Amino acid sequence: MKILVCVKQVPDTNEVKIDPVKGTLIRDGVPSILNPDDANALEAALQIKDQNPDVTVAVLTMGPPQASYMLRECLAMGADEAYLLSDRAFGGADTCATSVTLAAGIRKAGGADLIFAGRQAIDGDTAQVGPQVAQRLGLPVVTYVQDIQLEEGKAVVQRQLEDGYERIEVQMPCLLTAVKELNQPRYMSIGGIVDAYEKEITIWDHSALELDPKDCGLNASPTQVFRSFTPPQKGKGEMLTGTTQEMSAALVGKLREKYYI
Repeated sequence: MKILVCVKQVPDTNEVKIDPVKGTLIRDGVPSILNPDDANALEAALQIKDQNPDVTVAVLTMGPPQASYMLRECLAMGADEAYLLSDRAFGGADTCATSVTLAAGIRKAGGADLIFAGRQAIDGDTAQVGPQVAQRLGLPVVTYVQDIQLEEGKAVVQRQLEDGYERIEVQMPCLLTAVKELNQPRYMSIGGIVDAYEKEITIWDHSALELDPKDCGLNASPTQVFRSFTPPQKGKGEMLTGTTQEMSAALVGKLREKYYI
């Protein structure tokens, strides 16, 4: 059984700042990390591998050459293979163009019996890439997976809802997107780190994936981000005191002053 995990290297959002003049992210000096939800997706795959010795786990990402360091981290955690889709033609891709490239990479890697992805990436928060990849591969998809059990030829999962969960049975091959409640990602081991640097990372460009540059990156992106900004801080809140009747009357009075009612 082959499991493939789509992962992404993202800037640590705790360190990100925005240029107030240009309205763009200041990436200089900002550390890059494995996207947290993708770490949960990888952990789910590794737990299945722990229980089934015949399972192999591959990780795949689209990004610049430095994304190989993140792939090494995934290998150190226990992944067996790593694929990097890297080409200037892939730059500036939105979710639509990204899914085209990732789907091509998965086909080039020979497909998989089960594909995992994180719910969403912390640098975009769209939660669109996983479902789009599944659509381009013609696979069923279940999002927001908080529990998974594998049975003969199918996955039985819990899909997280705001007030509970759905129990869904889906035939494999399929794609599942993981939420943080699914598990606790493991740490890299010393031995795993040593082994990770002895493994080869396969790198493919648009030619290897048989993609036309006009179908990749910015050229194939129907949506573009023109500006990022930090919302202005709201005014200080005001606490009302007194009895329920007094606070209700005061609230109504303030709403009338601002012509809300």
